[in-house]
Amino acid sequence: MATTIQAKKRARQTLKRTARNRARKNRVRTFVRGFEEVIETKDPAKTDAAFRTAESEIMRGVTKGVMRKKTASRKVSRLHKRLKALSAKA
Repeated sequence: MATTIQAKKRARQTLKRTARNRARKNRVRTFVRGFEEVIETKDPAKTDAAFRTAESEIMRGVTKGVMRKKTASRKVSRLHKRLKALSAKA
């Protein structure tokens, strides 16, 4: 357990930061899940809007330091691939 004042403060900061990052990650997952649910409806307008919001949220996660840029790009690329496959069928 932390004994010095600095160590106690760092422990508090770590708890706050961990909670904030966990909330940000959950928010990204929620938007991605929302896109996946909308893609099942096969409605191009709703799907496109859901993709844009999911992409925006993923990239916001990058700027906030929750995930790395290449990881986010890979996720967005996979989502976009699913979006293109849906529009190709229509």
